[in-house]
Amino acid sequence: MDTTSTIIFIVAAFSLGAIVIMKRDSLPQSMRRGLAIVSILLIAFSFFLIAYSLFTMGS
Repeated sequence: MDTTSTIIFIVAAFSLGAIVIMKRDSLPQSMRRGLAIVSILLIAFSFFLIAYSLFTMGS
């Protein structure tokens, strides 16, 4: 498992979530719901990657 690409994905997912939260007032209504759902899915997948890397750390 390539840890560099995993770390980059995790940082990007959390950054997207932070940007969506900080700029929620300036986003158009039509884009707001879609970006929020995509951000939640990416952050949930990054949590899965963190947990998976912790479980496979010893092997």
